[in-house]
Amino acid sequence: MAGQAPSIQTDLLAALNAAGDVVYEWDVARDSLTWTGDASAMFQLDDLKKVESGDLFHGRINSEDLKERLKRLSRHFASGARFDCEYRIRAGNGDFMWLHERGHAEFMPDGRPLVMRGILRAITNRKRAEQRLEYLANYDDLTGHFNRFRLRQAIDYALTACKRFGRTGAFLTVDIDNIALINDAFGFEIGDAVLSGLAERLDELTAASDIVGRIEGDCFGLLLDHSDEDAAAETAEKIISGVRETPIKTVIGEVAITVSVGGIVFPTSAQTSFDIMSRAEMALRQAKKEGRNHYVVYQLTEMQRQSLRQDMSIAKEVQEALLDNRLVLAYQPIVDTMTGEARLYECLLRMRRPDGQILPAGAFVPVVEQLGLMRQIDRCTLHLAMEELFNDPYVRLTLNISGMTASDQAWLRTLVSYLRGKPEVGSRLTIEITETVVLQDLEESARFVSSVRDLGCAVALDDFGAGYTSFRNLQALAVDMVKIDGAFITDLEDKPDNQLFIRTLLGLARGFGLTTVAECVETEAEAEILKREGVTYLQGYLYGRPELTRPANDKIISLADVQKPKPKLEISTAS
Repeated sequence: MAGQAPSIQTDLLAALNAAGDVVYEWDVARDSLTWTGDASAMFQLDDLKKVESGDLFHGRINSEDLKERLKRLSRHFASGARFDCEYRIRAGNGDFMWLHERGHAEFMPDGRPLVMRGILRAITNRKRAEQRLEYLANYDDLTGHFNRFRLRQAIDYALTACKRFGRTGAFLTVDIDNIALINDAFGFEIGDAVLSGLAERLDELTAASDIVGRIEGDCFGLLLDHSDEDAAAETAEKIISGVRETPIKTVIGEVAITVSVGGIVFPTSAQTSFDIMSRAEMALRQAKKEGRNHYVVYQLTEMQRQSLRQDMSIAKEVQEALLDNRLVLAYQPIVDTMTGEARLYECLLRMRRPDGQILPAGAFVPVVEQLGLMRQIDRCTLHLAMEELFNDPYVRLTLNISGMTASDQAWLRTLVSYLRGKPEVGSRLTIEITETVVLQDLEESARFVSSVRDLGCAVALDDFGAGYTSFRNLQALAVDMVKIDGAFITDLEDKPDNQLFIRTLLGLARGFGLTTVAECVETEAEAEILKREGVTYLQGYLYGRPELTRPANDKIISLADVQKPKPKLEISTAS
């Protein structure tokens, strides 16, 4: 075996050289570095004396990265934590290169580091690729300006500032009127040169604080922060005349173009970045329809203005209700199909006005969703539901959350803080998510369901049938309960097609061992059909309207009764 050691060392050295990696041994006490592998090639140094000590090596590391490497090194020496670091180091040609370093120290009996051994790998190409991907995720490759995604982010920031400080901003869309003719006549290379030239022209014609981005194709977006309708119109006319009067220079000579501009002022005419961009584009299309080389500002109709003012008033009222603790829960019973006894209650949000009037969720939730306040509302309803669960050790509740909250890590952390170490409470809570939201991002929804179930809660798929979840999707979600969309229940006795559809949904649910709930049950005839088809629970006005108080000490079944073990599905391939 001893005779094989040189061969092994030779093989290891060959492997290092083939991979381009370098191994070091650092005598910490004497501060001397010994290199194995082609360190000269890695650092592009003829003389390795320039990196023969830790001090010399540190002197070549980029000053922005050195602090992080020293911090990780100190942590490793102090606790033995894994040492893994990426940083830039100056090569022999003066350029910085990226290195990935991993290492481990040996310590003396008194805890001081004796020697550290590690491996370095050059990762400059990988870093460049990552930087390129990051760049493309935020910037337009042709013009170097913000892309649509980054432009929308900028609008979101500006919109938030405008609402907070009571000012207005504007967004313009600028589109070349004759780009198709240019591409046909001179080719796409010249067309791209015109687009780049227009981007530069827009920079010249706008203020330094304005943001220019490329939305798509030949359409650009301009965010004018702290601008009113008159200022936006002035900027738009300046752009139209500036572009029209000065042709774009290209390799084939000057190319004359004109542009059309659409604009919108926010938040007076729109409340979200999506609405701002889409309405500005609507105004742009109108400008083109009116003859091009023209500016049109998006204008709300009087009816739209009244609706927006009403929405803003409702939003203000909801925010005040949040501060004053005037959001409350109403409870609607969900009953056992066979006995009619209340088994659990769905929590439904209500707002108590200062005069005592109770406002149903439908009167304010749509506005709240549009204005981006739904996460606050869902955190409030979670707090109210948890209070009820802690106050009554027998009650079981279901709580519906919005699509945004299903991906809100802050909400999930709040749920964890309530239920950590309290499985007896979690077992009495069912979280409802709507089927249509689930189908928008099945993978994210599956992660959410798994996280909630890990806390002992059950998960219900609400509005089951609205999106008609497939066998595969239902298998991936692993929910405990499905609630059949009330649209299929209303007047069920007169709709044979709905009866057949419900039978199909129930068969799918039974195949997965899921508890089923039929919503919006209002007549005995509907209840009788659902009972015959085998629905587990019924919910609707026939059994009780939502009330701010609920009967105390109802008979409550255990979670084990609801969550029966799911049978293993056997799929027959026979026709």
